[in-house]
Amino acid sequence: MEYTTLTMADLTVGDVLLRLFAAALCGGLIGIDRGRKRRAAGFRTYMLVCMGAALTMVLSSYLSVMIADIWGLDVNTFKTDVSRFGAQVINGIGFIGAGTILVTGRQQVKGMTTAAGLWASACMGLSIGAGFYEAAIVGCLCIIITFVVFSKLESFILSHSRNVNLYVEFEHTDDLSEIVEKIKGQDVRIFDIELTKAKGEGYPNAIFSLQLPKRKSHTFVMTAIAEVDNVRTIEEI
Repeated sequence: MEYTTLTMADLTVGDVLLRLFAAALCGGLIGIDRGRKRRAAGFRTYMLVCMGAALTMVLSSYLSVMIADIWGLDVNTFKTDVSRFGAQVINGIGFIGAGTILVTGRQQVKGMTTAAGLWASACMGLSIGAGFYEAAIVGCLCIIITFVVFSKLESFILSHSRNVNLYVEFEHTDDLSEIVEKIKGQDVRIFDIELTKAKGEGYPNAIFSLQLPKRKSHTFVMTAIAEVDNVRTIEEI
């Protein structure tokens, strides 16, 4: 494959608009799914990240052309790397991604997929900004498939896994022993118990790491635990 040198003719207003529009479209398509699921970063966030990355790559290309064709500087003595702006986008997106990752009071880590999606969206924007539309389209489709299709596959796998973590909230700390006996009575193996005592007006709670026997579903075990009188809340995490 032969590559030609980029010139000012390749960076017309129409071409810049096309790249930014393509970035907004691809980022928006990904953001629609995240917004529908009420994630921390939704439609506008993904669109802005992708457009910003594309604009950064267009700027890199523009400066490269300006140095060689307009300013008349010798590229052999005045060296520049058009990928530097793109590299800073990859690093900088980590700050936005970190803001979407949360650790809940139930020790759940949420936002990892959103952060990874923002990073992938930025990479897609860089491809669009560089004019590599083929890679951007393939990347956009892969990201959407990962969010839409693989999320259902992940849920199916987790729902049929023998290992499960349960959050159980109860009225008194002494109720823990009764809950443990109830779990063992279902032939369930307990790997770990993380107990949190009551704070203020709250109730004590525990996170159980369990291994279920064959032919017993998550719902069956959760129903058995819910039969304990003082259990207030039970949730799979």
